[in-house]
Amino acid sequence: FTSACQKKVVGVKEEPLPKDEPVSKVEPKEEPTAITPSTKLDEMVMRENIYFDFDKSNLKPAAQENLLRKAEWLRANPDVTITIEGHADERGTNEYNLALGDRRAESAKGFLVNLGISASRLTTISYGEERPVCTRSNEECWAKNRRGHFVIN
Repeated sequence: FTSACQKKVVGVKEEPLPKDEPVSKVEPKEEPTAITPSTKLDEMVMRENIYFDFDKSNLKPAAQENLLRKAEWLRANPDVTITIEGHADERGTNEYNLALGDRRAESAKGFLVNLGISASRLTTISYGEERPVCTRSNEECWAKNRRGHFVIN
């Protein structure tokens, strides 16, 4: 009579589906930007997004610090113009989110103008919820989509 151990069944562990949770203050983690030979390290600061709380357009302290670095870079590069894109998460109507994205972009622009950056160098546009960086319906993902994005023209 021989006995053997039962074979283990190996499978892929399924992650639970995301569930809607109450709004909490989740700070999104900035995705690392690849450094290529054509990327100047001092331009990396302009690629950093700023983030907003749910249904808000006021600048959080982390966003203000980020904008201070951007202003310094813009002062050192006086011929550069930028476009500030305002984004929102998927909650709310398209019209509301476009208006919210506009308020967010204008908030960042106003802060930079108050720091001495010429308004003529700064353009704003709102994409509302139309260009998400994350498409899952949970707070972590929504937090990544509530952002101001900066494009060097």
